[in-house]
Amino acid sequence: MNSPEISRNNQSLPVFGLLVGCVLFGMGSLIVAHVSVGSYAMAFWRLLVSSLIFGCLMVIFRQHFPSSRRAIGFALLSGAALGLDLALWHESIHAVGPGISTLLNSLQIFFLALIGVLFYSEKQSMVRIISLVLAVFGIGLIASPEFASNMQAGFGFVAGIASGACLALSMTWVRQAHRYETVAILPLMTLVAIGGMMILLPLMLWLDGGRILPSSLTEIGWIVIYGAIMQCLAWGVIAYSIPKLSLTLTGLLLLSEPVAALLLDYFWLGKAIDSVQWLGVCLTLVAIYLGSINRKNA
Repeated sequence: MNSPEISRNNQSLPVFGLLVGCVLFGMGSLIVAHVSVGSYAMAFWRLLVSSLIFGCLMVIFRQHFPSSRRAIGFALLSGAALGLDLALWHESIHAVGPGISTLLNSLQIFFLALIGVLFYSEKQSMVRIISLVLAVFGIGLIASPEFASNMQAGFGFVAGIASGACLALSMTWVRQAHRYETVAILPLMTLVAIGGMMILLPLMLWLDGGRILPSSLTEIGWIVIYGAIMQCLAWGVIAYSIPKLSLTLTGLLLLSEPVAALLLDYFWLGKAIDSVQWLGVCLTLVAIYLGSINRKNA
């Protein structure tokens, strides 16, 4: 009789953690916009900083890498997908700005919901479907004016949407790693960082040219903050929360990230946002709320 209430209570911490992690994650876009390092190099340095931090903490707390080769493999695959997600997201930030790029990245809800239906047999209730439609419509209202004023909008939109697909794969492979072995968070995040660095290193050397190294101590400081706060703290909390929630609910809660990024873009960077875009923000918030209270199938 009490099991539904127990289930809701058990989900409260992961839901809260995922929201906090996403807001911090979105704030990282402001750092990317103001550091002259290339998109792939910025992602590489972020993961390098996080790998050092997580690796040291893993030793201090005596946590160990998983013994399952499949768990290790999926953790590394998750990192590779995350590395591509970060690099493409950075490209989109430079093309269309922090707010719009983060909104495009959040189209991952399509990919997460599709993966949930095809591979995890997650059923979609009518309320959940409505919330997804509202979320997509809201993001469309926010993003559409960009095409009228930005010549790089096409590239920025493609990169942003592709980054969302990569992030959905990364989320899914974190979940898959836990199916083979319950992996402690510190070794998991160390493996994720290593997987991302492995795929980013050749791409960074090939595509970023003379924009690989930071140009000042200030930029080095921002990169360290970017890796420590946005990757270690934010992504660690997100990775902790994902296995405890359904993929569709995870996707909807992740929409808090673009809303936060857009508000920062408006209040901090002075980006003009018209009434249609604010309507899109409201619709997105409604979608997040509907998704968070409708947990019957989560």
